[in-house]
Amino acid sequence: MATVHEVVAAIERLAPLPYAQDWDNVGLLLEPPGTRVVGTVFLAVDLNEAVFAEALEAGADFLVLYHPPIFGGIQRLRLDDPMQKLLLQAIQRGIPIHSPHTALDAAQGGLNDWLLEAFGRIEHRRPIQPYVDEEPSQGIGAGRVASLAEPLPLPVAVERIKAHLGLTHVRVAAAPGHAAPGAMIREVAVCPGAGGSLFQGLMGPDLFLTGEMRHHDVLAKVSSGASVVVCDHTNTERGYLPLFAARIQAQLGNGARVLVSSVDRDPLQIR
Repeated sequence: MATVHEVVAAIERLAPLPYAQDWDNVGLLLEPPGTRVVGTVFLAVDLNEAVFAEALEAGADFLVLYHPPIFGGIQRLRLDDPMQKLLLQAIQRGIPIHSPHTALDAAQGGLNDWLLEAFGRIEHRRPIQPYVDEEPSQGIGAGRVASLAEPLPLPVAVERIKAHLGLTHVRVAAAPGHAAPGAMIREVAVCPGAGGSLFQGLMGPDLFLTGEMRHHDVLAKVSSGASVVVCDHTNTERGYLPLFAARIQAQLGNGARVLVSSVDRDPLQIR
């Protein structure tokens, strides 16, 4: 067994809270009163009824939710609001909730670096928006731009993205130049979730990979000669959870078991 604060410390060694974006709400968001020990840590991207029921069935003592379930200001807690009802049930059952979100994105070995693994060996990488208290060479910050050691044709890059994320389909806006024989993707930019605002003004990459972008942002990239791949928001995040669970488990040792939700999924499905 581990204490709540031992679990929090393990998570925050992997995703230090200062790395998070200023607008984000990260860290221990819900800490019910009383001293508790943790036998089971349960990971999911989002909190909903199905995820919470699965967590209870698994005997979870601690929830790690990539997306913070408390984001804007809460003026009341009522049972007729679905999310507030789940938060109240977590309090009633004494289950803490932690969210690493953009702190985990920015960290070395976090979601940005994991997304780059789709493209094979990376020659150089840098954050798009470096963490202010670190040198860019440390590789900490929002998004990544990377040079590929082995350039790829766009169709091959797309297939590798699908295989890495476990998807059968993605949406591709192909730049006309990438249809030419011998055209190669040499530099890529990635951002989990919604990368449109982070990508604005970024020139140079041949390919932009994210979960979602606005229509006109996609058109602007294609007009500049870059291709865009969008996969729906959480499809660029969820595949990292087993790796994150293993990293937390390594931090805790035998102190607690770490599980990943099997029912958590992107709300948008291809039919």
